[in-house]
Amino acid sequence: MEKVELLIELALMGAVGEERRVTIRSLSERLGKSPQSVLRLLSRLEEEGLLRRRVSGRKTHVELTEGALEYLEGLYEKLGRALYNGLVVGEVVSGVGEGAYYVRLYSERFREYLGFDPYPGTLNVRVLFPKTIFDALVNLRPVLIPGFVKKGRTFGDVKAYPVLIRGIEGAIVVPSRTLHPPEIAEVIAPLNLRERLGLKDGDRVRIEVQER
Repeated sequence: MEKVELLIELALMGAVGEERRVTIRSLSERLGKSPQSVLRLLSRLEEEGLLRRRVSGRKTHVELTEGALEYLEGLYEKLGRALYNGLVVGEVVSGVGEGAYYVRLYSERFREYLGFDPYPGTLNVRVLFPKTIFDALVNLRPVLIPGFVKKGRTFGDVKAYPVLIRGIEGAIVVPSRTLHPPEIAEVIAPLNLRERLGLKDGDRVRIEVQER
């Protein structure tokens, strides 16, 4: 963990692709460690081939090696798979009142593409983790619900992501145009989720996206 912290701090200080002058004092303050511990860490990174260090008098210049960048990229990918894997944790909130109207409009298409008759309304969930609904869905392939024209008005495509909420199948729907901010997930299901699960505003829910 100490090694990772120091690599990240050096990257934040700009020691990627070129040398950066650092002081042991500043590094110890940023890491909350003693200067002796920082010196040992620098030596360890240098021995492992993760750091190039050049000392001239009282000046120390460092640069992360290609091996260090590959190491950090590997950690980044693992963290992404662990955190942004279709898991959404949020709290129930009230919607703006348009969910039922749009669910009815798209109900036949939802039935065709998702395999269930949706209850005319949505469960609105304010995302607490990750930051936005798009962070949770970024690596997942949606079911594309095609748009249509009705009475001269165009209704756009909708991306749908099958989900499970406490064992109940449903889907997060993301219209091409929406009034909701990216922190809000709209969930449809074949029943009234609020009533079936006894949910009220402020209740915490866990949503698991199911890949097809």
